Amino acid sequence: MKKPELLSPAGNMECLKAAIQGGCDAVYLGGYAFGARSFAGNFSNEEIEEAISYAHLYGVKVYVTVNTLVYENEVELFLHYIDFLYQNNVDAIIIQDLGMMDLIRQTYPDLEMHASTQMHIHNMEGVKFVEQMGLSRVVLARETDIETIRNIKQDSNIELEIFVHGALCFSYSGQCLMSSMIGGRSGNRGTCSQCCRMPYTLYDQEKMLNKESYVLSPKDLNTLEHLKPLMEIGVDSFKIEGRMKRPEYVYYVTKLYRRAIDAYANNQSFILSKQEEDTLKKLFHREFTKGYLFQEKDQNWLNPYRPNHIGIKVGEVVSYKNGIVTCKLFYPIHQNDGIRILGRFEDNGCILNKLYHDNKLISRGNIGDFISFSLKGKFVPKDVLVLTSDQSELEMIRNEIKENPRKIFIQGKIKCKIGECIQFQVTDGKNQVTVMGEVPVMKAQKAPLSKQRIEEQLQKLGDTVYALQTLEVDIDDSVFVPIQELNQIRRKSVALLNQKRQYQIPYHKETYYREMPTFKEKRGYAIRIHEEKTYFDIREKSFKQIYVEDKELYHKLKEDSRVVLLLPRVMDHFEHELGKVMVGELGSIAYYCACYSDFSLNVTNSYTVAFLHAMGIERVTLSLELSEQQIEALVTAYQNRYHKTPNLEYFITSYPEVMISKLKLPSYYHTSNVLTMKDQNGHQFLIQEYKNYTKIYYCKDTKLKVEDYFSHVNTVCFTDLNEDYKQYLI
Repeated sequence: MKKPELLSPAGNMECLKAAIQGGCDAVYLGGYAFGARSFAGNFSNEEIEEAISYAHLYGVKVYVTVNTLVYENEVELFLHYIDFLYQNNVDAIIIQDLGMMDLIRQTYPDLEMHASTQMHIHNMEGVKFVEQMGLSRVVLARETDIETIRNIKQDSNIELEIFVHGALCFSYSGQCLMSSMIGGRSGNRGTCSQCCRMPYTLYDQEKMLNKESYVLSPKDLNTLEHLKPLMEIGVDSFKIEGRMKRPEYVYYVTKLYRRAIDAYANNQSFILSKQEEDTLKKLFHREFTKGYLFQEKDQNWLNPYRPNHIGIKVGEVVSYKNGIVTCKLFYPIHQNDGIRILGRFEDNGCILNKLYHDNKLISRGNIGDFISFSLKGKFVPKDVLVLTSDQSELEMIRNEIKENPRKIFIQGKIKCKIGECIQFQVTDGKNQVTVMGEVPVMKAQKAPLSKQRIEEQLQKLGDTVYALQTLEVDIDDSVFVPIQELNQIRRKSVALLNQKRQYQIPYHKETYYREMPTFKEKRGYAIRIHEEKTYFDIREKSFKQIYVEDKELYHKLKEDSRVVLLLPRVMDHFEHELGKVMVGELGSIAYYCACYSDFSLNVTNSYTVAFLHAMGIERVTLSLELSEQQIEALVTAYQNRYHKTPNLEYFITSYPEVMISKLKLPSYYHTSNVLTMKDQNGHQFLIQEYKNYTKIYYCKDTKLKVEDYFSHVNTVCFTDLNEDYKQYLI
């Protein structure tokens, strides 16, 4: 059975070293710009150079995330950053932006690129698309199930990477606009405010549905005991999420997955002990799920009770008085541990700086003890005490990393013949170096050098990454070799082997070029309709296109040449002979001779517009995250570069789709009605279950002026979800 790559997260240098010591085969990290985790520690350019050098010594690959959308005024800086990464031997970059993908592929044709999960690739057609574009790997959407992955692996030649552990998003990655719409922090730009971890109230008309608050908060993915079928399929890389996690978490999770992969590869079973499970839970979890990867049911995927780390249950509240909590313990805890009380009225935690038993200050509470500590809140008996940070265990993990460093095993051969210079050959199984002594070996006059002494001296590899596994010694009787010469030979061999392991990736640069078509389309209006009644209201009006999402309605109306089928953002099945279509995901571009592209393709720069036009997209809808000024900059850059004018559309709506999810939220609450969701700040959202998916719409008027956009785009598109379009009817 083929061993997949184990790919671990690195939010900073300490985490990178922890991941490598834990046994990963590759790490992924981000710089200060263009990575989808802006709030991780991330790496400066100097740290990236250091990280690549350190990782390559251990034979570990480094992938750098450049998986945000790029605005027009950032393209030059972006390309300069890619050039820096390429010249410093990055093994691959992880990309989302389609235009930057095309720009890099043409400019640096030999630089390895991986399609980010932000590209929203979830079907065979999407995989085939990026394979044809020259990418070497695709990170599949976390919603992709094992059967789909099996089929993709059988019928494609591109590497497949999947997430096997860590946080999940409620929305398909790359398809969430909620954070951007509410507070201007774009998930597509690495600044997600984690809206799916916030409390909401759900209403079915006037009736409140939810008792629990966190209706969009998924559990964490954990597939440790389910890796074998994924390995049998031949998945190429198992990815652990967690660039914002602490080093101890990165090390321990990596270590467990390393052990599991190695066990399955050797046809052995892998069993997680109760102690290991507890440690894993204490490091971080929101409860665990196998995810949609293993077709987990919605009820086992969502945790609406808690949005953050819940640790393990260690006791329960006995009493609360004057700010002092008394709890009975089911599990030992220590001073300086992190705890939290999950109460009926309050949810609060602290670090146990002071811990009491029988009014005495203690450093450890044992099973059965009644312990006390101060904590603000309102707590009642039977409230749950959880341990969220075990300081003694964290210290044990830190010591384990320090005291059991990862080593590269090498084999050596030394030849000591009288009258000849010493010859020492070392190999790591792939690279080989040979070092010669500087003076001929002499016959010993007194104490000859023993074979054992040679072995002892050459094994002193100290704090290098190497350990001498075998040494073949070919030595004459009664030879004399100065110890310092053996030391010098050992040091030289290590230096030369280091150089070979820090390989140089060949640098090759070309020139970007695209010839663009000429468009002569006049400016005008389009509309998205949801009801047949709307069509009869507007059919005599001068709309250029009428987009219809419902297939039955489309077939009723398609005799009108203006009617276009608006394809879903998540395509599970593809049909021929649909006529004109608007596509919203990459698989549809690959399958159909598409006429138009939807806003969900996240177009934010002129290179993406050019790429989509080159792929046969007649009219490109721009990202809803673009401002009027950014659209103007995009159009100007396009005209200056290609000496043509792009054919663009912009979606004017009061109800933008901000999420699409595989979890069927109305069904989860046993209702098929359209729901309303309200957050703590009064923002409202419409929720609709549509063809086995949940769509969430933002219920706020964007107040965009149509005239502002008409100076930059050919088509302005309305929706019949509100009636603003009526004032523009001719």
